Formats: sequence, structure tokens, C-alpha cells
Amino acid sequence: MKISFTTLGCKLNFAESSALGKALIERGHTRAARGEEADVCVINTCTVTDAADHKDRQMIHRIRRQNPKAILIVTGCYAQLKPDEIVQIEGVDYVLGQDEKFRLAEFIHRLELRILCLSSRSEGMESLEESRVKSQESRVITSAIREVEDFHGAYSKDDRTRCFLKVQDGCNYFCSYCTIPLARGKSRNPSIASLVEQAQAALDGGAKEIILSGVNIGDFGRSTDEKFIDLLRALDALNGEYRIRISSCEPNLLSDEIIDFVANSSHFAPHFHIPLQSGSNTVLKIMGRRYTRELFAERVEHIKRVMPHAFIGVDCMVGVRGETAECWADYIDFIEGLPVSQLHVFTYSERANTRMLEMDLEVVPQKERERRSKELHLISARKTAAFYAEHAGYPATVLWESSKKDGLMFGFTENYIKVSCPYDKTKINTFEHINVPLVH
Repeated sequence: MKISFTTLGCKLNFAESSALGKALIERGHTRAARGEEADVCVINTCTVTDAADHKDRQMIHRIRRQNPKAILIVTGCYAQLKPDEIVQIEGVDYVLGQDEKFRLAEFIHRLELRILCLSSRSEGMESLEESRVKSQESRVITSAIREVEDFHGAYSKDDRTRCFLKVQDGCNYFCSYCTIPLARGKSRNPSIASLVEQAQAALDGGAKEIILSGVNIGDFGRSTDEKFIDLLRALDALNGEYRIRISSCEPNLLSDEIIDFVANSSHFAPHFHIPLQSGSNTVLKIMGRRYTRELFAERVEHIKRVMPHAFIGVDCMVGVRGETAECWADYIDFIEGLPVSQLHVFTYSERANTRMLEMDLEVVPQKERERRSKELHLISARKTAAFYAEHAGYPATVLWESSKKDGLMFGFTENYIKVSCPYDKTKINTFEHINVPLVH
């Protein structure tokens, strides 16, 4: 059967979709080519905000229009949280929860057998659409994700240069605004030995950059009684020419030991992504975050002290309940003073089954949420431009990618500065020492 995958949301979702695709190919299925109508369409969804849910629904409608006869399967975080809502969307055939999606190959195999069985009972081959109507199997298949103990490994290669390696899943934090623990389950991880094996296989397969991915990767080791720093040390000893980036890590878990290790490593990139969410201690307490803004500032200061050229990306949320005008002014003052490189801004949206909805707090109007979001985006643009200007002429190593636009190819330096040069096929997936150009 021809299978198409559509993935929304985080890099963890992309890694998992890649692993699911590999499992299907091993069973003899093929990926539908771009523009080719598929027999089965799989949509791996995100649900971090209302906007994400809206994008999921839009994508479901678009995929159904493009593949009117295909069996359409929706899975991922949105499917785990709101399966009954999704199954009511016209054109959706099956909804698989987070744990169930890792049995996708087995599920599609059962569908294939049923189609063959139904076809053998009729004259000639009936369409997938007809067999779909005849199916009596439950259309929603989910389980209690918080009870799941299994870890399903995954890694994906993007543009042949980088590999997103899943090192952890789930979260035990239950911040007051967040549904991710309900969608992803408890914090869990595989062994360091298994991840080293996967990472080395990715490098042997041609990858030059590995991005450690997960929901709360600093919490690594909960399942195996190991430590995140030990994983970093093991990955630093792999064979080959490569570099590694650490994806989002909570500030209370980003220890001095980890920062100093990265500073002295020949493979780990001076690039950090740290969730702040708010620059107001009052709001951080409302959110149920496990740090203060003073601790966050200490983490950033330590990074900049031992790695002055490090790129620091920061997650920022705006408009949560209790974010008064005074809290917002405090937030802005704190952000303006941080020597960070980029802000990833999220606008708060009310999520069912979160503690924040139970709090008797001031509600920020939607238009004000949008205004605050724009204000942070402008601050982010200024900080990124300043970071690029500061590093003009700085010696760096770029990893060139295969994408081509207007006769140019692109790549990123170790500290995440995007650069370009005239397209040269021989440079694809290679490192090159350069002086960072002035970017206008």
C-alpha cells in the first residue's frame, strides 16, 4: 500500500513519524510520492495550543481533499487528548492514541488483510473507500497514557545532514497551563547504551549533526537510574566527524556541570534552548514552574561566561491568567536585560483539564495577548539582529545543507548562525571553516 505521512508540531513528532515510516517500509509498503494519491494517509498531530488544534483540523480537511479515497488515520498529541472530537471530523476513519501509534504497522497490516478479505467476497477488487465503510472495528483506539511505561525509540534524518534523536518522552511537571503530560504520559527514557548505538548508526549512515530531542530531556535517567550528563559524555565519544545540539532543557535541570561540559566538548555545539515562559516571578509561581527568574538569569550568565559566542534561544509565553499589567512590565524589563539570541513566543490559550482554569485570576483579553506577543516578537528580532552583527567576521564552522534557493545553498554555524554561499553540490553535508559574513 502507498502511505503518506503528514507531521505537525515539534521535532519529536518528526522523529517518531520517521520511525513509523521505516517500520511500514520494512513490511513492504511504500511512501506515496509528492502529489501522488495515497492508499493510507497518516497525520501525526500537535496540541500545544488552540492554534495547533486549529492547524491539525485544517490539515485533516486538506489531506482528505487531496486523497478522497484513502484511509485517513489521525494520531499524535491531539488524537490522545481529543479523540472523540477528531472522529467527528468528516473524512477521518481512525484515531490512534500516542501509545497506539507505535503499533501503526500492525494496525495497517490488519486493515490490508480485511480489504483483501472483503475484496475476495465480491466480483473484482472493490475500492478502499467501500471497504472502509464496511469495517466494523472501533474507529477510536486510545489508552490511558499516564499508565504507559514503554519507551518507543525514534530518530529522523532531515535533509541528510542532521538527525533528531529521541532520548526522552513524557513529563512529570504538570505546569498549570500545560496538557503535555496528559498527551505524552510520564517521564521515561531508554538506556544510554541503546542511544549510543542509535546515534552511531545515524552517523554511519551519513548524518553529521545530532539533535537530542524529547519532552523534558533534562529529566533523562528516570527510567534507567542514569544521568543526563552521563548520556552527554557517552555521545561525545562517538566515532566520526559530527556535532551535537541539545534541544530544550529546563533551567532547573541545566546544571553548571552540563554547561561546563558543553563548553569543553569538541562535539557539543554552543547552542542552548531554555524555556523561560515568563520574566515575572509572580507569574512563574502561578504557572507552577520550578525556578525563579533569578535562577534563569544565573544559567544565562554562566553560559555566556564560559561560551561568550553561544546562541541562546528562549521560550516565552504571553497572556496567561494572572499576568497583570504590572507583571507584564516586569517581564519586559527582565527580557530586555537578558543577553539571549532569540525568543520563541507562544500566546496562551485556555486548555481543558489544566489547573489554571480553576484559578480565580485576572484574564488577559485576547487582543491584549496578541499585542504582547507582537511586542516580544519585536524584541526577539532586535536581539537576533544584534547577535548576528556581533559575530560578523567571527571564525566558525558551517555544516552545508542540500536546500537550494535563488542559486544559493545554506547552512548553520555551531552557534546557530544561518549563512549562505553560491550553490555547490560537492559541499552538501560537509563542514567548512569560514568567517561569519555580515548579514543585512
